[in-house]
Amino acid sequence: MFDIGFAELLIIAVVALLVLGPEKLPTAIRTLGLWVGKFRRTVSGIQAEISEELRLDEMRRNAAIEKERLDRELAEMQTPFKAEQKTSRDGKAEANKTEPAATAARPAPDETDSPRNKADS
Repeated sequence: MFDIGFAELLIIAVVALLVLGPEKLPTAIRTLGLWVGKFRRTVSGIQAEISEELRLDEMRRNAAIEKERLDRELAEMQTPFKAEQKTSRDGKAEANKTEPAATAARPAPDETDSPRNKADS
């Protein structure tokens, strides 16, 4: 992160000892340590949240890609059935056009001609 060597740390410690004095230096170092700890925890938490958001975003993208692939596959599988259904509907429509004439030529069943009525007589 920072490129601070041992020599720089030693110079900072000597300056801090001269400025703060031997009585206040331990308290200042302890306070500085607490601040650094809080800063590291905050940065660590932010990094964890960012990585979690990136992971979730990647999962959403993968799910969307997989959904598109499955939708395409489903459409490919449905194509033969839709074509068959369309031809079946066209065939029924043609049959319905010719069927009314055929049903009109057929006589309606009469109750007197049924086998049950003949057996009773």
